[in-house]
This record gives sequence, C-alpha cells and structure tokens, in this order.
Amino acid sequence: MTDEPRDRRGLPNTQRVDPPRYLATYLDRQKTQDPTEGDSDESLPLYLRRFRQRQGEDRQGPTSLPLEQRDIRPNIGHGMQKAMSEDNRTKEISAPPHAKKAVVADVYLIRHGETQGYSTESGLTPLGTWQAHTYGHTVSKRVSPGETIVLRHADTNRARETAQNIERGLQDGLAMFDKDVKVLEPEPMEEFRNFGVATPEGIRDVTAAFRKYYSTLEQFERTALGDRPLWLVEIDRFWRTQQGGADPIQHWLQIPMLHFEPPVMCIRRFWTGIQRLAHEHPGARMMIATHSGPIRAFAVAALGYDPGEPYNTEHVRIKVFEGGTEALVSYRNRVQEIHVPQISTLPTWQLDEAWVPPRAGDQPMATSD
Repeated sequence: MTDEPRDRRGLPNTQRVDPPRYLATYLDRQKTQDPTEGDSDESLPLYLRRFRQRQGEDRQGPTSLPLEQRDIRPNIGHGMQKAMSEDNRTKEISAPPHAKKAVVADVYLIRHGETQGYSTESGLTPLGTWQAHTYGHTVSKRVSPGETIVLRHADTNRARETAQNIERGLQDGLAMFDKDVKVLEPEPMEEFRNFGVATPEGIRDVTAAFRKYYSTLEQFERTALGDRPLWLVEIDRFWRTQQGGADPIQHWLQIPMLHFEPPVMCIRRFWTGIQRLAHEHPGARMMIATHSGPIRAFAVAALGYDPGEPYNTEHVRIKVFEGGTEALVSYRNRVQEIHVPQISTLPTWQLDEAWVPPRAGDQPMATSD
C-alpha cells in the first residue's frame, strides 16, 4: 500500500484532474498563507475572518501574552455554546433546587399484565406474569434507599396477580442492588376498581357482568320472545364492538350508556383514592395495578385528548405536590400540570337544591369519601 501523495507543505492532494472549485480554492489559499496570520481579504465576511484567525491561534499553541492581555472571549463563547447544546439535548428542563416543589405522592396507575381472557375472571398468562415481574425489577433500579413503596390493586384476579408479581420483581431487584427500601404488601382498594355495569343482580364489574349478559342473551335467542331489556342491549353493543375488532373502551368513553358507570365517576373515584393514599403515606411511591378503561379516562381528563389505550403494564404517572392542590400527570411523553380536584366541592348532578356552587375565594373542604 502506498502513502497518500502530499505536496511540499504536507497537504493532501485530491488525486483528481479537475478538483471541485471550493477544494482547489482552499488548497491554493493554504499554500500561500501563513496559518498563524489572520485572513487579510477584506471581501470575506467578518465572522469567517475571525474563525480563520482563531484556527491559526489554535495551531500556534498557547499564547505567551499575560493572562490580563489575552482575548478569551472566543473560547468562553464556544464553551458556553457547547454546554448549552449539551444541556438542551434533554427533553426536561431542570429547575434549580430552591425552585423545586416537594412531592408528597408519586403515583403509578399501572394496567394489569396480559390476561387469559376478558369474558371470565381469569388471571395472568405466563407472559403477563413476566411483564409484571419485569416491571417491578425495572422500578427497583430507579428507587433510592430509604424510600417507601405502597402496592395497591383493583379487586380482580388479573390486577391482584399483577401487583403480587410486581412485588416479587421489586424484592428481587432490591436484593440484587442491595437497597434498603420498605415495600408494603399489595392490598385491594375499592377506589381503583374497574368501571361497573348495572345488572339485575346489582352493579358488577364489566367482566363479571359478561357472564350474566351471556346467559340472559342465550335465553332470548332460544325463545325469541319479548323485548330485550336496555341493560342487555347496551352491554351487547359494548362486547360486539370488541368482537368486531373496534375499541370498546373508546365506545365507553364517547357514547353515553345508561347502565354503564360514566367515565367521570371513575376519575372521581381514582382521585379520592390518590388523596387518601397521599394522606396515609406521605412522600411514598404508590404503585396501583388496575384496568385500562379508568386509566385511559384519567389520562383523557388530565391531558385534554385521548392518548390511546395503555399497553399491558404501561402506566400513567401522577406527582402530587406539597399542599395537595397541584399535580403533574405524565403519559407517553406528554406532561400536563393540573389542579387536583376537591371532590367534596364538585357537583353531584342530582336535583338537590341544598347544593350551592363554591364561590371564588372559598377554602376547599376536606374530602370525606
């Protein structure tokens, strides 16, 4: 292999008969110009002359002038520019320590892992178990020693098993990384249940209501007598939406149904549970395994648009700040600052003349739910 041909000053040749104009001009200038001197061509822009002058100074090495006589502005500008570009690569702008608000509750609303089916009260599949365990192990890398983690879940098999496997993953990771973190055992909470359906047997979880729906529908199809009750018609629409390949949760969010719990009531329940946990375990990290419908409704209310169905073990995160009146809700790279609703001051939407809308300046009442 032969070395690349160079001229008398050590500059590389192009190995072309007709080099590009810009390259030929550059090589000609380098042959005739001393790199330690600035560019004397007044026709060039000032910024280009200064740039070439700084290049010459860098090649020459440290200047012998005293420090007070050196022009260090170009280096300061370049260093600041580089530092600013490095800092701006992150999506989040960090506030100074004195400007940060204290977080009294860090809440994760986690959808359950993959389940064996939604027509029965089934548990998780092996993949769903692995998803939950991996989620807990990942969280164990991010927590700091001395933290407290509170595990809660909806009272369904798939949510319960998700919380239990998250705890196992947490404990495995904490033992591996040798972190002293307090983990409270999973417990069910009524506030974080799935949305309900009114059936002749009472309000049931939408999955539990499916069994009553299926047996009743079979009787009507076998006898073909009488009109179907409205609750049966509505739940039939809901499940056939899923069977047709559409989104039943979007159907629930957008189409009013008289026998289904409204999305806004799920949001109120969730906020009631979050406020109760923040009061009972201030400063803790709350991990709540629940269902996609209420989680999605919660995100829609906070962000102002529908960001879509959460995947298995995907979460919506809520940071409640000190004072309990403000919070940050984040979901899929979108962060929204909101005011925490005071449940006791919200209307009940009943014909009750005793309720009076709160006036401006009134102090919010403590939640009694």
